[in-house]
This record gives sequence, structure tokens and C-alpha cells, in this order.
Amino acid sequence: MPSLIELVRAHTDLGDEDVSWLHLLLADWQIIADLSFADLVLWLPDREGTGFWAGGQMRPTTGPTAYVDDVIGTFVPTGKRAMLDAAWAQGRLVRDGDPEWRDDVPVRVEAIPVRRGDQVIAVVARNTNLLGVRTPSRLELSYLQTASDLTQMIAHGFFPSSGQRSDHADSPRVGDGFVRVDAAGRVAYASPNALSVFRRLGLGTDLTGLNLAELTRSLVPPRRRPDEETLSAVLAGRMHRDTEIETDDVALILRSIPLRPQGDHIGGLILLRDVTDLRRRDRELVTKDATIREIHHRVKNNLQTVAALLRLQARRIDNDEAKSALEEAVRRVGSIAIVHDMLSQAVEEHVLFDDVVDELARMVTEVSAVGALVKVRRDGTFGVVRSETATALAMVLTEVLQNAVEHGYDAGDTGEIVLRVRRIVGRLHLTIDDDGKGLPAGFDLDSSTNLGLSIVRTLVESELDGQLRLGPVATGGTRVDIDLPVE
Repeated sequence: MPSLIELVRAHTDLGDEDVSWLHLLLADWQIIADLSFADLVLWLPDREGTGFWAGGQMRPTTGPTAYVDDVIGTFVPTGKRAMLDAAWAQGRLVRDGDPEWRDDVPVRVEAIPVRRGDQVIAVVARNTNLLGVRTPSRLELSYLQTASDLTQMIAHGFFPSSGQRSDHADSPRVGDGFVRVDAAGRVAYASPNALSVFRRLGLGTDLTGLNLAELTRSLVPPRRRPDEETLSAVLAGRMHRDTEIETDDVALILRSIPLRPQGDHIGGLILLRDVTDLRRRDRELVTKDATIREIHHRVKNNLQTVAALLRLQARRIDNDEAKSALEEAVRRVGSIAIVHDMLSQAVEEHVLFDDVVDELARMVTEVSAVGALVKVRRDGTFGVVRSETATALAMVLTEVLQNAVEHGYDAGDTGEIVLRVRRIVGRLHLTIDDDGKGLPAGFDLDSSTNLGLSIVRTLVESELDGQLRLGPVATGGTRVDIDLPVE
């Protein structure tokens, strides 16, 4: 299904500012569809003047749809839909008295010109499935009147608003809570859901006739609400924006849309949503994240303590083989501690693994026991790695780099280890090349008794579900290839 911008570029002469205006309209037109109990279709004028292209479609959540199938990307030639032609040419709302029939369903169609400044740039068709129409309640009449005001605003270029936009992913919809206020900010109508929300705030009467801003001030303490100017402008319906208020027990998001169908302010539409449970879960997640980060921090500290004790023990041992084994244990514990240190600073249970690898390389080369001057160069990026993978992968790289330094170089040698990393289609490909002495004659990975290589093979194949290969480099040295799945 093509996007709006693709259709605009392929078939119309609309400019960037026109497209921005249409994007603003589409960001808010779910409200109009729900208030209208109707499907909305955005029709874009073809650059050749031969008809219109369907650039957007929105179904209502409050009533039956008039379109079973999607129409985005379809073309309607001039003359086939007289209302579209008239709305575009005359710049006015066009209503047809006789319904259309689609799949045995009567559909009432209205065409609304979309005006930006002095120009009509598109047409919105409002399609109402008449099988869902019944004697309207007061709620439905309020919905329809507000929808009529908003469609007139579209036709006169007063909607959408180019002011501050909402950043709330949980912004309220029509069914969450609907309040219409008059020009003085007094409630003309409030839906049952809206009344229930204010009852939770402590209201003991009906909302109708009350000044919504003054009522909210009496129910919500100053420290839990926005500044007075914002509160008054939003709750009086004079500012197009969202705000959030809360008490100790209730949290609300309020969304305000000014109503001025002919240009003069006649009131406002206030949508509200009770987000108490969402905010409680947000706080629980924040607390949980902080607890997890603190645990990682403490694990890192404990591992560093273990490493320090092992290092102290190594200094007191005269046996070179035992001392070397303890120093290797220190490096292994240290590599795990680095991962936990990164996790203690992360918001989620993921690690920017480049930082871990760079720290591991520094640790391995600085504490090398052979006395060689070896540098590690990383080519490519690991990106983000899950914590479960990060610990095992850190151990693998520690062992591979340590083996390369200890067995590839002698005291006084200089060299370079190149770690190439590629992340392709859900897999991580690693190649570690050194320019050292290379593998001993007759080396076989399957029969090797080297502890470090045994650890690497076990972690790669069993823990990480990957593949490990060792072999010579054509120019001398050793190559380690690792391939493993990542998310």
C-alpha cells in the first residue's frame, strides 16, 4: 500500500507545505471519523486534472464501516464522483441527498474541501454507513455537532492546527471521555465516561454548566497540575494541545481542540483519558529498572572483589603455573564484571557491545604476561546485544584475544590483532586475525587440550548456538572465525 508522500510525488503537484498540512490533518482525523460515525477518505488532485487519488483512509471506532476494503492508491476520474469535483472546484462542503449503494449497504457521502490558506489542496469524503443509523441520543447528537464544526473548520482552513502537537502515545480518543465547553469555558455536554473520570477526582455533582478550569482547580492540588495559563487555555478549549493532571489517586490526560467553524471561537472539544493504571505501571517499571541496575552494579562490585582476592593470592604463590592459572581466572572474572558494569548504566537489559569489546581489548593487552607490545583494532560495530548474549560473548572474546597474545607473540614482539565484525540479517560474523607466529604444526581444534579454547568452543557452540573455526592467515598468523545468531 503506497504512503501519502509516495502518492503525492507520483501523481500530484502538491508542495512540501501542503504535504505537511495534510500530515497534520491525518494525525487528528481519527477524532473526526469517530465523532462522525463515518469513514474518511483523503482524495488528492491529479497533476493532470483528470481526477483524484485516494491518499488516506480512516475507519470509525464508534460505528460500522462504509468500506470493507482499503481504497488507498485507487483513482477516481473526473465526472465519476460529482461531489468530489464540486467540492474541489467550488471550495465548499457538498452533500448529496440520495445515498450510494455499496455491497447492498446504503452510504451517505459528503465532500469536504481541505483548505490551506487561500488554496484548496485536497478533498475529504465522509462516508456514513446508514445501516448503523438510529434515533440519536444526546451523546451522539453532541458528537455529530462537534464533527460538523470540525469539518467546517477544515473547509475554511482553521483545522488542523499548526500549534503544539501531542507526544503522548496514550493520547485520549473520543470514547475515553468527551466534554464540549462553550466560549466561556462552561461544560455544555459531558459523556458518561467523562463524568465518571471527574467523579473519581472527587466531583459530587453533574458537570453540565460548570466552568471546567475552575472545577479542576478545586479538585487538583496546584503542585499536581500544569501552570495556570496552560490549565485555563486547555480546559476552556482555547488552545490545541495536551496536558496531564493528577492527584494522589488519579492521573488524567486532557486533549483540547478549539472550535471555530466560521472563524470565531465558539467553544472547545476536550477529550480526556484516565491513565491511572498506566502511570502506576510506569512507576513500577521505573522502580524495577532501577532495582535491576543496582543489582548489576553490586554484582560488578562483587566480581571486582573476587578478582582482587585472586590477584592477591597469585602474588603469594611461587609456582609459575599456578600463578598463571590464577591470573587467567582474574581476566575471566574481569570480563564478566565489565558486562555487568555496562548493564548497571543501561536503561534496558541490552548492552552497547562496542564499549565492552574496547575495554576487554585494553584489559588483555595491558596485563599481558608475555611482555609483547600488541594492539587490538576493531573494524565494524557490534551494535546492541542482549545481556544474556553479552556475558558469554565477552568471555569468548577475552579468551580469543588472550590466546592470540600469549601464544602468538614472544617478549619484545610488536603486533596487531584485527577484530572485524559484521552484523547481517540476524547474525553476527566475527573474524579475529593476528600477525603472530601462527598455529603449531598439526594443530587440531577437536583434539586440543588448551583450556581457553575449550571454554571458547563450549560457549560459542552450546551457549551462543554459533559456529567456531580456527585456521592460518595467508600472510602469517592465526584467524578465528565466529558466526552466531543475534536478535
